[in-house]
Amino acid sequence: MDDLRISWSGIVGERVDCVVVGAGVVGLAVGRALATRGLEVIVVERSELIGSETSSRNSEVIHAGIYYPTNSLKARLCVEGKRLLYEYCASHQVPHQRCGKIIVATQEAQLETLAAYQRQALDNGAGELRPLTAVEVQELEPAVTAIAGVLSESTGIIDSHALMLSLQGELEHHGGTVAFNTEVEDLVALGDGIRVTTSVLQLDARWLINCAGLQAPELSQRLTAEVPHAHYALGHYYAYSGKAPFSRLVYPVAQAGGLGVHVTLDLGGQARFGPDVRWIDAVDYTFDDSHRAEFLTAIRRYFPTVDESRLHPSYTGIRPKIVGPGEPAADFRIDGPTHHGVPGFVQLLGIESPGLTASLAIAERVADIVDA
Repeated sequence: MDDLRISWSGIVGERVDCVVVGAGVVGLAVGRALATRGLEVIVVERSELIGSETSSRNSEVIHAGIYYPTNSLKARLCVEGKRLLYEYCASHQVPHQRCGKIIVATQEAQLETLAAYQRQALDNGAGELRPLTAVEVQELEPAVTAIAGVLSESTGIIDSHALMLSLQGELEHHGGTVAFNTEVEDLVALGDGIRVTTSVLQLDARWLINCAGLQAPELSQRLTAEVPHAHYALGHYYAYSGKAPFSRLVYPVAQAGGLGVHVTLDLGGQARFGPDVRWIDAVDYTFDDSHRAEFLTAIRRYFPTVDESRLHPSYTGIRPKIVGPGEPAADFRIDGPTHHGVPGFVQLLGIESPGLTASLAIAERVADIVDA
């Protein structure tokens, strides 16, 4: 790769089919999908490695497709992406586990929300959520206290880094390239494509696909004025040392801005809790332990015997939102030329959860726009 970077230095106006900005899980999936359709693809990444931001700072959950409005992009691409992702993991030996998830109600007022989740899951084609009594919740997860719950059997967990390495390998196998340490500095619409000027090379791309995550709105503003502002929702994750007291994921009823402080498991069986929601003005991954008491309060609602001494700061992640606090949740934005009028440009905005689950379906949708 170092030799390739050197050979690109000074290239001006080299013509390529597709430039994808961002080597997170969505950018790599998009690059792979385009390369497998026979297109020349360069994925440019400002960092020195793949998936160093949003894609490596999440819960690594394969979502079922429960929470999103019927016929929204989030609902459709999550359900389709889940199917594609399980198939991909099985055929490409990507570590994953279909462990299941319990969503729990801890007060009477939340029972109708559980019923709404059951209806929404069926409407979205996400599968049936099995209702659970308080006794059944405890039979499945003895450490959990709740008055009722629902079980999603199709929810799972995945090694996101192994997935990204596999996607990168597939991209490169089909002739694509990832250019690291390559930051986009300027974009110019040419009428028949986009001129992409980066820190090390300049390319004339027939198609530019903006998969820049947290920076996607800022990047799109260089080509079109009708772009939502970026909003950043920081989430903290705490590791729980020792043997995990859970065998499935455990989620409370969702809260504004996220899905609530929930239990996730890694493929080694280690438990972690998170994320919370804290709105910030700029990208900053600093872990702030000052809200530990609030975190513990949220956990104790469904896991009253949590041992505070086993709770340790782990990492933070930032959701790339396109709406701010107090506003209704936004759908994914996958906008091609028919939406914004810029030939050869596809922008992906607000690709937060379930972006990991939906990544392969998002990639196929982008490839279809390019092929149209």
